[in-house]
Amino acid sequence: MSTSFRRKVAAVTFAVLALSLAGGGIAIAQPSAKAPQEAVQPAARGTNSQPPVSAESARLAKAALKAGAATPLVATNVFTVVNSNGTKARGGGTVVKYGVGEYEVIFGHTVSAGAFLATLSLSGSCCIPPGGEVSVAPRLLTPNAVFVQTRNSAGTPANLGFTLLTHTP
Repeated sequence: MSTSFRRKVAAVTFAVLALSLAGGGIAIAQPSAKAPQEAVQPAARGTNSQPPVSAESARLAKAALKAGAATPLVATNVFTVVNSNGTKARGGGTVVKYGVGEYEVIFGHTVSAGAFLATLSLSGSCCIPPGGEVSVAPRLLTPNAVFVQTRNSAGTPANLGFTLLTHTP
């Protein structure tokens, strides 16, 4: 019986030692209250601001809202596939191209309280799109539009096709 007791004591001792070492490692790995300068998020590449709303864009947005006034208040999912030149390949909405890699998609209902998801894509049924980045945000001063910005892998604004999905509650 004393051999069994000694084995249990040894097992418990090793377990306590292992937990103490692991806990000490966790305590050491905790971040300090002040982050080191290297850990700070890098500055954004290029401009992250939206271009001003054009008169044509404002007119299109108002017309789309007026046309969609009878839309019932239910959750909606709308997708839009946009070519790199700013033309709509398929889906809902109207596309306005502002500059290199800057697009606005206007819908017939308010989307400012919705969720947006975009991915780089090609409008055809073939091939993988070029690498890059796509950013999506609600369009400033236009509650029924979404602003999309595309960049190449180096972070430079580039005309790239994308697919946009909006979900509005």
